[in-house]
Amino acid sequence: MMKRTDFVYSEEREPHRIRTKQILKEHPEMRTLIGKNPYTIFAIIGLVTFQVVAAWLVHAQSWWIIIPAAYLLGAFADHALFVMIHECAHQLLFRSRPANRLAGILANLPQLFPSSVSFERYHIKHHSFQGVHELDADLPNRWEAKLINNYFIGKIIWLLFYPFFQVFRIQRLREIKPFDKWIALNFLLEIAFIAGIWAAFGPKAIMYLLLSFFFSVGLHPLGARWIQEHYLTHEEQETYSYYGVLNSVAFNVGYHNEHHDFPSIPWNKLPKIRNTAPGFYNTLYYHTSWTKLFFRFLFDKEISLYSRVIRKERGKVALTDQSVPDKDLVQQN
Repeated sequence: MMKRTDFVYSEEREPHRIRTKQILKEHPEMRTLIGKNPYTIFAIIGLVTFQVVAAWLVHAQSWWIIIPAAYLLGAFADHALFVMIHECAHQLLFRSRPANRLAGILANLPQLFPSSVSFERYHIKHHSFQGVHELDADLPNRWEAKLINNYFIGKIIWLLFYPFFQVFRIQRLREIKPFDKWIALNFLLEIAFIAGIWAAFGPKAIMYLLLSFFFSVGLHPLGARWIQEHYLTHEEQETYSYYGVLNSVAFNVGYHNEHHDFPSIPWNKLPKIRNTAPGFYNTLYYHTSWTKLFFRFLFDKEISLYSRVIRKERGKVALTDQSVPDKDLVQQN
């Protein structure tokens, strides 16, 4: 086995804009799926309420109850809240951008780390410039990939502290405003929420929420989602979907190729993209189990943090690029 020591370089443009054009040419009815889903706000309210009530229920319990509760329940709720923040980042709830941002901040509250507004900035760049190391926050830092590489213990540490590794990526990114009034509001409301939970329920409630957050993004089968989306697990296919049972509690976030091809279609209609154009998606490699992928990532030395496609250039894609023949389809870019 040859140990990978660098990322996979590509001279090609990211694949999604090209596929979007092809799909629209063969299936123009796909445009009817574009729109908003304002009912998503009720899912956000329900999930936030669930986490607050759960924090109250465990605030006086032993750690033998708090830790399993966070792993088996809180992690799934927080992961779903990440998906809700993602929907808000793409403006898929309301027509008003401020309304979407406020909904994202609400979804962010039980996660304790004020990241909703910042995520919007970095994630939209990921869609516009997939694989461009200076603009795509989803790519590991070079030192990060070198440090973790394909080592089992390194991968454990990386998953366990995944949010911190993401923070370290910020310094390399360009063209993103690091702070403004919206980010300040996100921080202030998060601080108020934490203070309120602490005052009402005490430190164990905060620890439940903290553990839920870290389990939801890291050392948990749900953490395989970050591997599923863009890590090269099948030759050099750049993006992968997940068609498994956990989509039912993760608001279809596994439909990742579909989402990248049509970022203006909300979560509830993502399966319809595949159903409308099966010839484009069933021919791609896809995952059916996050749990299986989780353990494969940990033990398979063929998969490392270098297992990502990067581009030296923007691929002639500009911020104002309108190459996809429908303004609504690129409004997130």
